[in-house]
Amino acid sequence: MSLHRPKGEMAEKCPIRDVLDRLGDRWTVLIIYELENGTLRFSELRKQIGDISQRMLAQTLRTLEQDGLVNRKVYPTVPPRVEYSLTELGVSLLGPLNQMIAWAADNHEQVRAARAAYVPPPQQVAL
Repeated sequence: MSLHRPKGEMAEKCPIRDVLDRLGDRWTVLIIYELENGTLRFSELRKQIGDISQRMLAQTLRTLEQDGLVNRKVYPTVPPRVEYSLTELGVSLLGPLNQMIAWAADNHEQVRAARAAYVPPPQQVAL
């Protein structure tokens, strides 16, 4: 696998950017993490994540469904019951994702300490 960094138009076609842009957003990882233990309804997902808006949850779930990571099942009830679960592709993401989550948990204090100690470089004054 080549990790060269394409420029210009080729950057738009880069498979690494295409997939990681999606996985790197604020909510995707949390949604996949919550679905690891099984199927959840929309309201259950929203409750578990807590600070996600209804609109953002719906939009992110739609995107994850479009990418083949999440399955959406609608039951013909009144009101309709909708459940979300990981697809086989979504489950295959759990290994790398759990490694990243473990890294974040193991290194959280070091990252916070580095942030607190960081001194930004002085701003350059334009002449």
